[in-house]
Amino acid sequence: MAFDPSKGLALITGAGRRLGADIARELAKQGWAVALHCHRSRHEADEVAASINRDGGLAGVYPASLDDLAKQSDGLPSTTARDWLASIESDLHQPIRLLVNNASRFEVDSPTDASGVGLLAHYQTNLVAPMLLTQALFAMRGGEKAKDLQPTSRPSACVVNLLDQKLENLNPDFFSYTLSKAALLTATTLMAKSFAPVLRIVGVSPGITLPSADQTLAEFERAHRMTPLGASSTPQDIAQAIAWLASAKAITGVNLLVDGGQHLIPSDRDVMFQIR
Repeated sequence: MAFDPSKGLALITGAGRRLGADIARELAKQGWAVALHCHRSRHEADEVAASINRDGGLAGVYPASLDDLAKQSDGLPSTTARDWLASIESDLHQPIRLLVNNASRFEVDSPTDASGVGLLAHYQTNLVAPMLLTQALFAMRGGEKAKDLQPTSRPSACVVNLLDQKLENLNPDFFSYTLSKAALLTATTLMAKSFAPVLRIVGVSPGITLPSADQTLAEFERAHRMTPLGASSTPQDIAQAIAWLASAKAITGVNLLVDGGQHLIPSDRDVMFQIR
């Protein structure tokens, strides 16, 4: 897990546990320095970073409330977001070359009981925060002026937005979550156009990767198998897809579905409810 300075620094939001922690471990294994963002999972994030550092990697933990970051935006780009990113680069002495917008709000609601408060909360975490961080990274890499530089001297970075296979297979469950991720998918396309060639912006859509909400292990294992390939995505599948996209210099503006083909099976309900 030796750190490779040629890779640069990867910032993963929501990296204290679950999928974010697995992404951090895989990127560190491939030589990236990793900055683990967390909010309430500081202890878990510290353990992940310590493990990476013990194995010869380079990692640090950077707690922040992304909701507060979004609310404190005072311009374009948000100076709050830019200052936070700059402090991370300064601490680890590496430029951010990969931003993984993994942190997500995921709460049960439907079109019949969704509230304005709940919808706005999902948008704050799942759309506004990733947008502001991407905006800030674009400014830090030179912004509009950098577009005129020669490719050999132009700073560049990749942004990966974690989406969801259900955007290709819509159902009304998790209504506010789905709307916010659909907005992030659209933002991925628009930002890919606007921030090129300085930034590449891509999406990754996992399938049934980890147990969610009150799902039992048995329910998860059954749901995980409900795909054309007989298995949906694992955390390692997602992490490896992100690492590959970070190195795929000709790819931008795409949404890579990593779900075992789950999106190919039409469903009127979220699979979590189908198996109950």
